[in-house]
Amino acid sequence: MDKVLTDTPGAAERVFLNSASCSLMPAPVLAEVVAHLRREAEIGGSEAAAERAADAEAGYGVFAELLGCRPDQVAFTDGNTRSWLTAFDALPLAAGDRVLVGEVEYGGNAIPLLMRAEAVGAEVEVVPSDADGPFSADALQAMLDERVKLVSVVHIPTNGGVVADVRRISDAAHAAGALVLLDACQSVGHLAMDAEALDVDILTGAGRKWLRGPRGTGLLVVRDRAAAVLAPRYADLQGATWTGADTYELRSDARVYELWEHNVAARLGLIAAARYLLDLGQEAVEEAVTQRAACLRAGLAELPGVTVHDVGARKAGLVTFSVDGHAAEEVRTLLAAQDITVSVSSRSLTYHDMSRRGLTQIVRASPHYFVTEAQLDAAIAAVATVARK
Repeated sequence: MDKVLTDTPGAAERVFLNSASCSLMPAPVLAEVVAHLRREAEIGGSEAAAERAADAEAGYGVFAELLGCRPDQVAFTDGNTRSWLTAFDALPLAAGDRVLVGEVEYGGNAIPLLMRAEAVGAEVEVVPSDADGPFSADALQAMLDERVKLVSVVHIPTNGGVVADVRRISDAAHAAGALVLLDACQSVGHLAMDAEALDVDILTGAGRKWLRGPRGTGLLVVRDRAAAVLAPRYADLQGATWTGADTYELRSDARVYELWEHNVAARLGLIAAARYLLDLGQEAVEEAVTQRAACLRAGLAELPGVTVHDVGARKAGLVTFSVDGHAAEEVRTLLAAQDITVSVSSRSLTYHDMSRRGLTQIVRASPHYFVTEAQLDAAIAAVATVARK
């Protein structure tokens, strides 16, 4: 813990409870990014990239270890949304096809789903949640048939602490011949990840959140079942080779979804963040995050005038709540004045789930492993003060 705190000086200056949005980079990640930017200024971007080509190449193996897949199944992008859109755009979808989503589907995924369905005549249908979490087992089984081409799963929703039972969903979807796309932007760097054990076909993740990498970085995993079906509509010189005047050859690995131009410093920082996590141990990080969230959740639940909104059987590191008589944005502002950083989730981010539960806005706190017990106590006391006003 001492090394973690030394590597995270910003965590000593405030109670930082917003890693679900954009976490604090540890010192080695920051150093990697800054050093490469300086090197670009000294010798030029292309030359600096060439110096680090072997390190960048090694990054595919690092993420294969982190995510439980093969290096050739890994691609890098500029964010989780870019990864998700890139994979979804390559999915063949036609009139009459069906896509199933959960009630906790993220708005950034729902909008392109609806746009594409409208354009081709496909259908997007919502699988109800149950007391255990998203995707009621009975409802999912009843809705699956041969017309379902994709089941879109949010591993941990942006507006609550529930963790989806991904393997159960994958098994049911595959039995019906559907692919599974897992939005893991809130679970990479938070939960121990294994794409093979989860048996998802596509996995997307972000660098800036729990992984503690730079903004503008993301990852994409395309496993064999999906690789055989997806057909990328566009590629550049990174994803394909121009072989003749009117011929080209696409790459056979996941890098077909990458673009040649990218922020080299940020990508090296992303790889450094993955190494940092592997050094700490994914299981140890998951335990620490889960414990801190449980402590915060329990403390908030005891406060008069405070309602905790987390549901489901398995809870993650996101804690959502509201304070009677105070808008969520007001609570965020009042806590910020005390150097406590939280965020707000609105209905537009998870429309189905928030509407069903009658919620418009909620406060979201997401404590990472660098948050101390004393800081959690301070946050609970600060919320208590707000509730008394």
